[in-house]
Amino acid sequence: MRNLRARDIMQKDVTVVPSDWTVKELATFFVEKAITGAPVTDDAGNLIGVVSLTDIARYESTRDTEVEIERPHDYYLRGWEDEIEADELRNFHVDLIKHETVKHIMTPMVFKIDAETKVAQIAELMVTGRIHRLVVVEDKIPIGIITTMDMLNLLRDDN
Repeated sequence: MRNLRARDIMQKDVTVVPSDWTVKELATFFVEKAITGAPVTDDAGNLIGVVSLTDIARYESTRDTEVEIERPHDYYLRGWEDEIEADELRNFHVDLIKHETVKHIMTPMVFKIDAETKVAQIAELMVTGRIHRLVVVEDKIPIGIITTMDMLNLLRDDN
């Protein structure tokens, strides 16, 4: 296990959303995929942020005010295991502006690691930062995701 790197344990199926999608397209995508968040990429496929249901709700609740809410992004604080059922998503109603884009509501701060990052370093980052998801990148392109569940599975499989 000591020699394992991010590339060895990451989930390779990365669901990303383009930054130029409308918020309405994003909400529809979340419902179809039954997910609550995803990395955001630019036209070249580079990782530029993350977006979640919380971003949609935050935007909707603060768009007519000057309120700025500073806190860690829930995309990192919640695990992939926190999938949401389609019925629950259908009950999530907001008055979406059709022309607002993902780039406007996303969080540009990204917790990312290189594919060659050692497992011990990944664990340290997750524990000290209280982070449940890390995006694995290669030349700024997302190529994988590592969650706390992936790390726990690694420990279980090692025994």
